[in-house]
Amino acid sequence: MPGAGARRRDANPARRAPATSAVEVRRSARRSRTVSAYREGDRTIVLIPARMSEAEEQRWVSVMLDKLAAQESKRVLGDTELAERAERLSAQYFEGRARPASVRWVTNQNTRWGSCTPAEGSIRLSHRLQGMPEYVVDYVLVHELAHLLVPGHGPRFWRLLDAYPRTERARGYLEGVVAADRLPHLPAARGE
Repeated sequence: MPGAGARRRDANPARRAPATSAVEVRRSARRSRTVSAYREGDRTIVLIPARMSEAEEQRWVSVMLDKLAAQESKRVLGDTELAERAERLSAQYFEGRARPASVRWVTNQNTRWGSCTPAEGSIRLSHRLQGMPEYVVDYVLVHELAHLLVPGHGPRFWRLLDAYPRTERARGYLEGVVAADRLPHLPAARGE
């Protein structure tokens, strides 16, 4: 068992953390009961008491990742935060080459998740994305940022998107949302 203050990567960093995120567990002898977690760049830091067993650690890491994900899904980014996020994503995936002049939420896009006007450098995201998981919003931002570099949806465009590790998962999520919207809405079951 690591000593006080020792740092150790979790054995399963993919568990409910963003794909680009590693989970780092920090044990502390001064921490007696409390467990906390926060995001630090692309890492998730979980702070636990040093005396915790391996099984307790795994359980608490899972609990804290769920809590963070729930908090993040409720948080709605403003236009300024959205633009800052786009800037970070451009730096991370496109070496800062995609430089939007504006990034904002719009309420008039009901059939698209996002749009981009490369000539103006403007990116617009549908308000329907608000409240969706961060990796989904990030995917749409990365998609639109890629259009600032490559306007169409040809092979070069999709190669750019390969840099974002959760592309397929985010696309699957959005396809599921579209499919659910197309389902006939059944009347609520009545309890008898």
